[in-house]
Amino acid sequence: MKDILANSATASPLDAIAPQRSGGSSQAPRIAVAGVSGYAGAELARLLLHHPRLHEAAHTFLGRAGEGENNAAISLEDLHPHLTKAGVRSTPIHPFHWDRISDAGIQVLFLATPHEQSREWVPEAIERDIKVIDLSGAWRLQQASNRDVYRLRDADPALAAALQAEAVYGCPELHRDKIKDARLVANPGCYATSIILALAPLLQAGLVDLDHGIICDAKSGVSGAGKAATAKTHFMYAADNLSAYAVFGHRHTGELLEQLHVNEGQIQFTPHLLPIPRGILSTIYLRLKQSTQPSEVSSVLQDFYRSSPLVRLRPSPQLPEIQHVVRTSFCDLGFVLAADGRRLIMVSCLDNLLKGAASQAVQNLNLMCGWSEEEGLL
Repeated sequence: MKDILANSATASPLDAIAPQRSGGSSQAPRIAVAGVSGYAGAELARLLLHHPRLHEAAHTFLGRAGEGENNAAISLEDLHPHLTKAGVRSTPIHPFHWDRISDAGIQVLFLATPHEQSREWVPEAIERDIKVIDLSGAWRLQQASNRDVYRLRDADPALAAALQAEAVYGCPELHRDKIKDARLVANPGCYATSIILALAPLLQAGLVDLDHGIICDAKSGVSGAGKAATAKTHFMYAADNLSAYAVFGHRHTGELLEQLHVNEGQIQFTPHLLPIPRGILSTIYLRLKQSTQPSEVSSVLQDFYRSSPLVRLRPSPQLPEIQHVVRTSFCDLGFVLAADGRRLIMVSCLDNLLKGAASQAVQNLNLMCGWSEEEGLL
């Protein structure tokens, strides 16, 4: 296993280029993005190309395994015409190959790839001293029982287990200190992000009556299902429709259990498909242990997110809406407390392709480089 299992606290490729953790200037790392053809990959490319620390950098954009190997050369602008800049030459998308990554001196690799592909590629990247920010679900879950939903298979189970134990769940609002020094960051799921950010402050403060249970009713735009069309995501099914799916079995449930430290009997999450392109609205029903004032709930949320620039709190009884967050990097939170002071409804909104995927990944990059976590995202 050589150096691949070295303690993550040892020197890393980013140590030399990010000597200051206070936001001071530092040299930008060399970055590659694999899987740039998908929706999240396209947003990630856009953010990196416009990032104030990175906009002049020569990024390496890569297809997924097999993409482009038997076809004519393709550019980022061919796939995503909205990224075209007047007077700027096209940006090539290369077939994925480790020699290309090494020759380019890549220090950070973003993986916007299927779960199985990310699980296979991460050990190789770490062995090559490349830090990884993975947008798939391959490394998010520490408990094997939760991870089983992805049906992952490891060529070297012992090595995968060691890397899994090292992987940091990439929710900056919960784990920013660990993310700064991580070699492997597992970007959270979009539904999970919306629910975790709504519940974490209340659970940490001990306000929630877990015996009464929590109900998470979450709705997402069609892009959350990925770019490949299915029978339930094509226009004729999704338009003018609203449907529940993956009841008692959605992949993001394990993230809720592990990050919120609750069990299956204490939380119920049901996702729904909205007939819109993007955005998530999660309505969360819970009961508090004792009668509480709205000002107390507000205080808990404000204290928890005081240093979180990408979480916006709506003053009660105002509630977030998808139109307020779509195409932004924010998660908006709001709540209404019943007159009895016990029944609380939280509403959380975010863009599933941004705060639920690409912009959260860039937020993690910013932390790893010692930059302000909101840089390039506002």
